[in-house]
This record gives sequence, C-alpha cells and structure tokens, in this order.
Amino acid sequence: MKIHMLAQKTGLTPPTIRYYEKEGLLDKRHVERMDNNYRNYTEEAVEHLRLIKKVQAAGFTLGDIKAIMKEKGELSRVVELLQEKMKEMDCRKKELEQTQELLARMIAHKLALLEKKGTKT
Repeated sequence: MKIHMLAQKTGLTPPTIRYYEKEGLLDKRHVERMDNNYRNYTEEAVEHLRLIKKVQAAGFTLGDIKAIMKEKGELSRVVELLQEKMKEMDCRKKELEQTQELLARMIAHKLALLEKKGTKT
C-alpha cells in the first residue's frame, strides 16, 4: 500500500512514517522500495506502527522502542527497561485512580447540593 493509505490506517502523518523508517523502526518486513523508488508498505507495517503509537503513549521514547525492538545492547538491559516502564505505568495508574476517586466525591457533593437546593424551592 502507498504511504497515504498507511497514514490513514495508522493515524500517523506521511512525514512521521518516513522518519520512523529513516530511524530504523520499519524494516524489510514492513516496506519495499519499488523500481520507481516508491515505497510499498505491507499490512504488517500497519500493526507495527500501531504498536509503536501504543508504547509511545505508555511513555516509551523512540530510543527505548528501538532498543527493545532491535534488542540492541544487552538483553538484560531491555528487560530492565521494560520493568521500569511497567512500574511507571503502575504509578500513573494509581494516580489516575486517586483522581477518579476525588472526582467521584466532588460529583457526589455537587449532586447533594443540587438535591438540597431542589428541596428548598
């Protein structure tokens, strides 16, 4: 598929896709160069780019992603990095749960005020 179709399927822009390719995040499994120098992307590229978006949203940098996907360096360092990110995600999850509890209390308080106001009129 052409880059514009890939962009549409992944929600990424063509320049971003080209940048990821330049950085080595897309390889021969994901893109072929045609005789006219156009790129032809595979369906596997769609899933691969969606995965990259998900792990970026979880707090991974492109450097982290490259290290994990290419298994550059020591494998033990990759495992360590993944464990660190999971701990960070657990902390963020707890913070979000605390915020959600606070919002629920605020809603309950405001509803009680509305109910009280409604009984006075």
